[in-house]
Amino acid sequence: HSKAVSSSELVRVEKDVNKYIRQNTQVETRIMSPDKARDLGAQALFGEKYGNEVRVVSMGREEGSAKGIGGSAYSLELCGGTHVDRTGDIGVFVALSDSASSSGVRRIEALTGQAAQNYLRNQGNILADAAFSLKVSSDEVPTRIKALQEERKLMQSEIAELRKQVAMNGTNVGLHDESINGVAFFGQILADVPGKDLRGLIDEHKKRLGSGVIVLISGAGGKATIAAGVTNDLTDSLSAVDLARTAAEMLGGKGGGGRPDMAQAGGQSVKNSEAALDAVRKNLEG
Repeated sequence: HSKAVSSSELVRVEKDVNKYIRQNTQVETRIMSPDKARDLGAQALFGEKYGNEVRVVSMGREEGSAKGIGGSAYSLELCGGTHVDRTGDIGVFVALSDSASSSGVRRIEALTGQAAQNYLRNQGNILADAAFSLKVSSDEVPTRIKALQEERKLMQSEIAELRKQVAMNGTNVGLHDESINGVAFFGQILADVPGKDLRGLIDEHKKRLGSGVIVLISGAGGKATIAAGVTNDLTDSLSAVDLARTAAEMLGGKGGGGRPDMAQAGGQSVKNSEAALDAVRKNLEG
């Protein structure tokens, strides 16, 4: 098997194994030569080398398989392990996951017997607890979770929009545009706006200014995020990347990346944010 086992394939494996467990057929063990075993359809795994005699284990029944003495064995393996007397002794098989054993070979990890029953009971308890918390029946849990995820996504979008509005209203509560060396400049320190939302704010300020430079510094998450924007008419002489790096250096950061019109960088702390904005102002002054 050249790739990971899909969830649907794992379900099919589990279903097939449990079908043969329920057959409760006798597990047969025979000693024979390797050639005789292969003639009967036995499989040798992992390229192992065998002596003059091998132990052949037959489990399950499948008509027309061409395996085993009667041609109806489901599984016929060269194996030295210890096995049950009948397949039914296994009780139940629960597939958990698969992993790569070697090139082209997958290993399926599973539980059987009492361990499998304990696992299923525990999973049932977890589902019951989730249903109780969500105040729905067990079969409605997936639908309810999906609905909650959609609600959360909508709320996050609304929160981001509110943050943007609060940040944009900063121009009406003491913050103002500056003119430095003939260039309009707006700098702002934001306490709790996530770094991913700064780009949208930069775009809004660009529309508002028409022509100019914007630098925003956010302290959300405990570290500084710097976003710099330059309107297209000024990118021949000013670079947002350079401005972001200038601010980042004052905040314990290095580097910064983006485009001449939009760039971001990070810093260790917002402690020196005012100094960072002053450094950008000096850069604009030339």
